[in-house]
Amino acid sequence: MAVVGGSALRPVERVKLYEDLVQRLADHAREARLKRGDRFPPERELASRFGVSRASVRQAMVALEVQGRVEVRHGDGVYLVREIGYVDSLQRLIERRQRLPDVLDAREALETKLAELAARRRTDESLAAMRRALDDMEADIAAGDIGTVGDARFHQAVATAANSPVLAGLMSIIQDSVRETRFESLSQPGRPAQSLVAHRKILDAIDAGDPRAAADAMRDHLRVVADVQLLRWKPPVAVNGERSANGSRRRRTSN
Repeated sequence: MAVVGGSALRPVERVKLYEDLVQRLADHAREARLKRGDRFPPERELASRFGVSRASVRQAMVALEVQGRVEVRHGDGVYLVREIGYVDSLQRLIERRQRLPDVLDAREALETKLAELAARRRTDESLAAMRRALDDMEADIAAGDIGTVGDARFHQAVATAANSPVLAGLMSIIQDSVRETRFESLSQPGRPAQSLVAHRKILDAIDAGDPRAAADAMRDHLRVVADVQLLRWKPPVAVNGERSANGSRRRRTSN
């Protein structure tokens, strides 16, 4: 492949290669009309096609994995999990990775107490709302979605059952960040079905009027929510003389 001279040879950060490659992989999925469950071409083939190292392809695939778009099956390949439309930038991923632990800590502190209070203060109406939310979540999962809407409705129903305006107000303050944790968790392979089971356990404890069991079930659930690929992912560092995904050579940069 021809080397592009001039300004294309100036030192660059890995972020440009990385984001270019992630976008090209997303473009390939659309152009090849990959469907859920379809496998991407082998890593070696993609690296050759884009003129980059296999390590760069692997790292870009991990970025798509942490966004819930693909599943990396070690020794078997990379499979499309969800349609790749909008792809988060590296900066947005890093920012989300930085704030996620604090939000998860806040969720555990607030929502375990809400579950405990819900077990004490539940009504037939609030229990019915929880059941409807889980029925919706189950239907979404069966249809191939990840169940975020039903998940959100369930947690809102628990908060309503707790009848604590102060705690509900605190939850509303972090609602946007909570939505991010929900998406991150439910994007993990197999997680939607696992989450549904956990929600039903929480509901059973609330229905039984057992505050301790409800709090424990919610805490166990949220600790699984906290186990996400994004927190295990390491952002890219400086690049060592690779081409970008469009073919221009990238010079080695200093650390």
